[in-house]
Amino acid sequence: MKLSLNVFLGWVLTVFLAGCADFRTVTVEEWPSESVQLSDDLAELYLDVSKVSRSVKTLDGYADIWIKTPKREERVYSNIQLSEEKDMRIIVSSGIMGWPVADMLFRPDSLFVHDMLNNRLLVGGNHPDNLEKILGLRSGYGLFLDALGGVIPIDEPLDAIKSVRKDGSRVSFGVVTSAGKREFLVNTLTRNMEGVLISDSFGRKQVEMHFRKFATFNLEGKNIMLPEEIDVLMFNPHLDGSGRHELVIVYDERTLNPEILEIQYRLPKNAKVIDLDRVGILPWM
Repeated sequence: MKLSLNVFLGWVLTVFLAGCADFRTVTVEEWPSESVQLSDDLAELYLDVSKVSRSVKTLDGYADIWIKTPKREERVYSNIQLSEEKDMRIIVSSGIMGWPVADMLFRPDSLFVHDMLNNRLLVGGNHPDNLEKILGLRSGYGLFLDALGGVIPIDEPLDAIKSVRKDGSRVSFGVVTSAGKREFLVNTLTRNMEGVLISDSFGRKQVEMHFRKFATFNLEGKNIMLPEEIDVLMFNPHLDGSGRHELVIVYDERTLNPEILEIQYRLPKNAKVIDLDRVGILPWM
């Protein structure tokens, strides 16, 4: 089983994720540093952005995805489908002809990855360990899903805001959560969420995101702006010391909240099944 997983993941992240001549990496920006009071205007801005942050229910689109870990740099071109049930399907294509080579289904509690060339099926629970084995990214599924959607939901009320910092037209709202702290970076002119910084209860940075190149979408009769480019920086103490992992998502096209979106994933017949939960190694990392 270990040999089969090693062969599969080595192929996944070397052959069909090829094409790194124009490799993209995360661009990190300075966050506002000047402390200011939470004014009525800034409170209204926070509430407006909170409403927009919950606007994406389903998605069907095509995107380039670049992944960089301490030991790998890879690129993948994918058809991405997200559903209201929190299911996600990613179909990976390779080569000039764009042939599908891998079909991945992620559910809140499980995941299935079909190596279509070798007819192998990887199955397991949907948790950070297995996401790392498949994608090289140790992330909670909810956060990964939100990142692909291009917007992080703001569920914290106004009284959860503990700090407000400003720099020109950008303002950051620091809110306390059950797991630690989140900072939301907002442009006061465009009223777009341009970044998110997530820290744990000890103040250690876990995830940093930046959103760029906004496009207009009409959702429920309202025009909203969502990013075409999403940069995600993850800090993982479990790997290589700092364990810094990068993810860049650039959408070529996408439809938000389509009237009909059915994620139709068929389990392959006669495929060799590999149980990710029983594999305690990360062959390609």
